[in-house]
Amino acid sequence: MPELTRRRALTAAAALAAAAGAQSLLAPGASAAGHSHEGSLEPFDEVYKGRRIQGRPAGMDDMGGMQATGGGHHHGHGTGYAVFVDGVELHVMRNADGSWISVVSHYAPVAGPRAAARAAVDELQGAALLPFPAN
Repeated sequence: MPELTRRRALTAAAALAAAAGAQSLLAPGASAAGHSHEGSLEPFDEVYKGRRIQGRPAGMDDMGGMQATGGGHHHGHGTGYAVFVDGVELHVMRNADGSWISVVSHYAPVAGPRAAARAAVDELQGAALLPFPAN
């Protein structure tokens, strides 16, 4: 039996890491089996830590109907999705990799708009979200 050298140990560790990475790429749903659908683009309306957070496609109103989109608002920066914290729009943006960021938690990408709203509430720590001025 050949002697175990540092080179062989590192090669074996790299092979195991590559195999584990390939397995997670081939079956991405398996790792998220027990988790909620944070990345879902379905409308949501909930109270999180005492704050009302809402999300919906940008052209929908609170009642699920279509709304007029005048006034120069650009809900979701082209994402087609609007997020609100206590009725004030939280500007969100979808990154190229599918993650989402908001104007409040810009450097902490999350899985979806609901997670972005929750991260903003966490970051605000009870402070009011101020309306973002439209140019």
